[in-house]
Amino acid sequence: MKTPLLLSSIALSATSLTALAASPTAVNGQITDATQPTEVNGAIIDATQKSNAAQLDTVSVTADFRQLDLMQIPSSITVVGEDDIQNRNADHLESVLSLAPNVNFASGASRARFFQIRGIGERSQFIDPVNPSVGLIIDGIDMTGLGGAATLFDIEQVEILRGPQGTAFGANALAGAINIKSKQPTKETEGYVQGKIGNYNTQNLGAAISGSLTDNVQARFAINQIKSDGYMENIHLNKDDTNNIDELVARAQLAWQVNENNDLNISLLKTDINNGYDAFSLDNNRNTYSDQPGEDSQDTSAVSVKFASRNNQNFTLEITASSSNSDIVYAYDDDWSFGQYDEAISGDCISPNNNCLETDSGSYGYSAYDEYSRTYKRSNIDIRIISTTNSRVFKDSTSWILGVYNLDRDETLTRNYKYIPTTFNSTLKQNSFAVYGELTTQLSSINSVKYGLRAEEWSNEYQNSNALKSNESEYLWGGKATLESLISPNHLAYVSLSRGYKAGGVNSNTDINESKRSFDAEINNTLETGFKSDFFEEKLKTQLAIFYIERKEQQVKSSYSKETTPPSFQEFIANAAEGKNYGLELESEWELNNYLTWTASAGYLKTEFTDYSYIDEDNNLINKNNREQAHSPEYSLASSLNIDFGNQLSLDIEVEAKDSFYFSNSHDEQSDSYKLIHASIQYTLSNLKLSLNGHNLTNEDYAVRGFFFGNDPRFNENDENYIPTNYVQYGSPRLVSITARYDF
Repeated sequence: MKTPLLLSSIALSATSLTALAASPTAVNGQITDATQPTEVNGAIIDATQKSNAAQLDTVSVTADFRQLDLMQIPSSITVVGEDDIQNRNADHLESVLSLAPNVNFASGASRARFFQIRGIGERSQFIDPVNPSVGLIIDGIDMTGLGGAATLFDIEQVEILRGPQGTAFGANALAGAINIKSKQPTKETEGYVQGKIGNYNTQNLGAAISGSLTDNVQARFAINQIKSDGYMENIHLNKDDTNNIDELVARAQLAWQVNENNDLNISLLKTDINNGYDAFSLDNNRNTYSDQPGEDSQDTSAVSVKFASRNNQNFTLEITASSSNSDIVYAYDDDWSFGQYDEAISGDCISPNNNCLETDSGSYGYSAYDEYSRTYKRSNIDIRIISTTNSRVFKDSTSWILGVYNLDRDETLTRNYKYIPTTFNSTLKQNSFAVYGELTTQLSSINSVKYGLRAEEWSNEYQNSNALKSNESEYLWGGKATLESLISPNHLAYVSLSRGYKAGGVNSNTDINESKRSFDAEINNTLETGFKSDFFEEKLKTQLAIFYIERKEQQVKSSYSKETTPPSFQEFIANAAEGKNYGLELESEWELNNYLTWTASAGYLKTEFTDYSYIDEDNNLINKNNREQAHSPEYSLASSLNIDFGNQLSLDIEVEAKDSFYFSNSHDEQSDSYKLIHASIQYTLSNLKLSLNGHNLTNEDYAVRGFFFGNDPRFNENDENYIPTNYVQYGSPRLVSITARYDF
């Protein structure tokens, strides 16, 4: 663990620091802020808030280390609970993200792997290492950039935190973070089995069991198998399962109350994902012509451990750590067809307009296969002390937290490209050492202020088989200051100013200009004001947030294609001088009466490059000033109505909508706006619950990823030139399934 002098000196000046958990593995802790010694509805609050908190239903947010109620946290957060997951019949995180305003995802694989919050986030990864903008945490384990593992069986809740989380998560939460928490061990024995069948040969079978092993040790175990043929048909191979889903995920938790002052929690995660990948079509439909369908697999073994000690009367000690190993294979048929084909092989021209063009050699196209095999090794440790009522400062008005954090990441890549057989290798070693702190000061009976800082040394050591080497380190810092006011018993107002950051790096592609070789750290300054309210005796809850983001040295993924055979698709990361993102988010839940509950969310987002231009490989000036940023729909909407008919029968009807958005920062192709309708009906009889579910009932085609380049040999006028075309990957079509669950 490194302890540079600069960071050590910052640690010593902790009276100017603010407080959040530093580590993604620390978000599941049970230790609350000692300035709030009274417990109400599972949250620790002070005497001035007792009557207010008692009037609010508790939705505890574990990504906030205090584990306060959602309505008490001065930040824009969406919590998707177990009921929401079941009503949506959701198997994976991508199926519930639309419930959160201003949140989007990019697929480009069998599942959503990359996420965007308020227009900020990555969309893909090929040979270059990626510094993510959105953190993904699963039971305290850092799975950032590995979204395929975000399955939702036996999940208690999904927490989506919008805005920079630099003080809590460091460099990997520039835009926000997504925290997934499994159901926890129970003292009483309980469990369930669940099965689902649906169209596209969908099968889902899982089981969970929980209970006490001894008087002070509880455990929980869950396992789930998901299978589906997928939603594409391969015409050339006459198969309907080349884009299939085959996922096995197991989780285990152990909770040990060592004694009255010490607790130990252990979480284990194992994934065995063997999905196919054959999602893009030359005709932009669900029919492919690939002769070498790809794969999207992930084999992960991971563990997180948390130890909490309350032995000292002046502070509580928390130590959290996690370790994971993941083997990933991402591969696809590069030509999306059956290669060097002619009319004798293909029969009639497969173009709908019968306009195939023959090359001089009498054949069409090319044949290539691209495979990226990565191994990820990650480990981190977070040590922090939390003040008690005995150690408050500034006349007992201020509580504090101090901590240190260390992260190590190793990533190795082997790329096999089968056109002219080539192999590319690279290794990346990253280390982060950080100190952090927080002060929370009670200004009056209704007003308080939180202010903080996190200082981080981030280092990258990179080399590849093209003789490129880079060894760089930089000092980064972020923080957040929040003023909150409980202006009435059921109304919380706040304003915050935060600074997030993301480390710089190096582009590994040696075909790009030397001037594009490296890129700098990105800084995100966000001003947010919000209002959380509870009306009509807890019947209606609302959250409103308005934000403005100033992006400095914005990292943007740019690309260009060369008209060659096969098409050369070059990508690199560059810094835009400046950008801005602003908008609002509104969420509500309204219990209209004993039979009707209405929930709704709405996001409005405006994004803009205020200064971004670059020179492409043909020496053309590409100017993107005033253009919207990629994967940033202007509006996102979701609404659901739950009808309880009594006699154990209920109905859920949902609508979600999203505006069009640019697929990339390097071209101007856009998705279409869309609206989806979902419905589910549930019947409960004693311990048995049956549900009939329908997703995308109107069977609308909507894009979740898009590329723009030439790849279609049928429109090839000679051996070298391909006509650039917008190619899209579609989200799931109409899905109908029946689910049965038995609790014991």
